[in-house]
Amino acid sequence: MATIDRQTATLALAHALAAAGRGLPVFPLSATKLPALRSPHHGEQPPVHCRGECGLPGHGVHDATTDPAAVRALFAAAPRATGYGIACGRAPHRLVGIDLDIDTAHGNDSVGALQQLALQHLFTIPPTITVLTPSGGRHLWLTGPADTTVPNSAGRLAPGIDVRGSGGYLVGPGSVTAHGRYRLAPGTAHLPPAPCPRALLRLLTPPRRESTPSGHPGKETPPGRRGEGLIQFVLAAHEGQRNTRLFWAACRAYEHGFGDALADALTAAAVRTGLTEQEARAAIASAERLTRGRG
Repeated sequence: MATIDRQTATLALAHALAAAGRGLPVFPLSATKLPALRSPHHGEQPPVHCRGECGLPGHGVHDATTDPAAVRALFAAAPRATGYGIACGRAPHRLVGIDLDIDTAHGNDSVGALQQLALQHLFTIPPTITVLTPSGGRHLWLTGPADTTVPNSAGRLAPGIDVRGSGGYLVGPGSVTAHGRYRLAPGTAHLPPAPCPRALLRLLTPPRRESTPSGHPGKETPPGRRGEGLIQFVLAAHEGQRNTRLFWAACRAYEHGFGDALADALTAAAVRTGLTEQEARAAIASAERLTRGRG
């Protein structure tokens, strides 16, 4: 977009105020989808690592606010803003953004990849606010619990799937960028952001470090006890769930670094539920290939 007209800037402010009214912290963005306000510490030596403690605007996502007067002040200081960002991970919604990119040139099917993850890990994406991007992708808005910090990631879940969590932001609907406008998907404007399914949340968050019985954090759980919950999960499988539960448990074991050590126990548990040893070993091998492929 070559020029920034007054109407575009006015609409950006209006959309940002509407979002702030729904409890979403916002800040102005430029047509490049980057913060529209320059850092007040630009060029300072040594570099200043400030997240807004200085009280001046220009700290990107850390400027985000739901206060209408503060939103207006930010946009007044950024007359070339064409859109707005929504800070993720902040109360009250603690937004988690699932960014599904479309990359037909490289054959990435992010929507299909998410569906495959849902099948493997036994969750469904509930109806929620969905934002369509100019490139043909989409942003799914979910909410996280207060006691969980979801980190940002790019392609960790699967190629083409990025996650916007604490410290990250989403481009808000109604924003105009150099490549086009972000808009709400039909039929989702009235929806609130849906809670993130627990199984998906486990994929999005790093594993918590276990504490020993003596209370010292950071030490690993004794090898003999690792994976007990996963084995019980497999043993509880009913007909029609056995292979899926085994695959899910094996993925978790390999992701946590003890898949090989738990493989025999998982196989024995699966055989007790009715799978053959060959079927069980094949499912565990598939889980190993999948997790190692994710790096």
